[in-house]
Amino acid sequence: MAEQVKWYEKAGPNGDVVCSTRVRLARNLARYPFPDRASLQQKEEIKEKAREALLSGNSILSKEFRFLPLEDLDQQAAVSLVERHIVSPGFISRRQGKGVLISEDESVSIMINEEDHLRIQVLREGLSLQEAAETADRIDTLLSESLSFAFDPEFGYLTQCPTNLGTGMRASFMLHLPALQESGSMGRIASNLSKLGLALRGTYGEGTQVAGALYQLSNQITLGLSENEAIGNLSAIAGQLIEEERRLRGQMGKGLALQDKVARAAGVLKSARVLSSGEFMELLSYVRFGVAAGLLEGVGQEELNALSVHVQPATLMAAQGGELPEAQRDVLRAQMARRVCGKLREASE
Repeated sequence: MAEQVKWYEKAGPNGDVVCSTRVRLARNLARYPFPDRASLQQKEEIKEKAREALLSGNSILSKEFRFLPLEDLDQQAAVSLVERHIVSPGFISRRQGKGVLISEDESVSIMINEEDHLRIQVLREGLSLQEAAETADRIDTLLSESLSFAFDPEFGYLTQCPTNLGTGMRASFMLHLPALQESGSMGRIASNLSKLGLALRGTYGEGTQVAGALYQLSNQITLGLSENEAIGNLSAIAGQLIEEERRLRGQMGKGLALQDKVARAAGVLKSARVLSSGEFMELLSYVRFGVAAGLLEGVGQEELNALSVHVQPATLMAAQGGELPEAQRDVLRAQMARRVCGKLREASE
């Protein structure tokens, strides 16, 4: 049977700017302490209850998911989960009592005993917020049939961090914003968004750096807003950023300086024999820009999306089956880039 195409190997609506959409629900089981206060035995009980709720024979989703106990994973496999956005960076530290349920196409994951007992996460390619929210809601409903969630009539779903009280929902977009970044506008934009209850963060979320002009835009307020209101607010702001990014791309794409950067980036990715992770992400950003602006053709956004994940250090090593020195990873990364980007050509050719 052919391996199922993963969600990050596709391109979705508005994929030139919105690489992906994420919806995450925080849920806690009633009558259990939050993870920071729970004993290892209690965490094991929570883990088993969650696993059984989804994978039991009565579950309509039981055939679509696999369960991974986090303590059974080596470092490469664990970090690869972060690189593929399946789990958060903090989740893979102190792995005892933790587990994750993952769908076949890796678009849905349920982290068990992260900051909350359950973190239900749905990922979709492109701008697909409504679809992602509906999927998360279906899984939440299914789990609630056999799990009793901690809920208060006044405060809504109870969470370890008060900022997640209420709906317990965080929604986000992964945005490719090279033109806004090049214009020096990101600091001002991030400051303005924080006043609206939204956050603009690094590529892998809170406390992480920006790689390849990829920014995570997410809602900050979960109490006092319905899920539909939060989704509407986030979608409206994303629409404004998409419009401004495209406007600037149109202007910059006509300039010889940026055209030269795009052409040089394509040339390096087509021919390089050694590529570090940082250099690759910077070059890929210019190639993404070139494809979206119609300066380059021959490779689609979906191929670039897949490549950006498969060449990440831990994911690359996991695919190779073992630890590799950095120099060897850089050679393999260059080979993979040549295989995909070798098809690139200038649109005028």
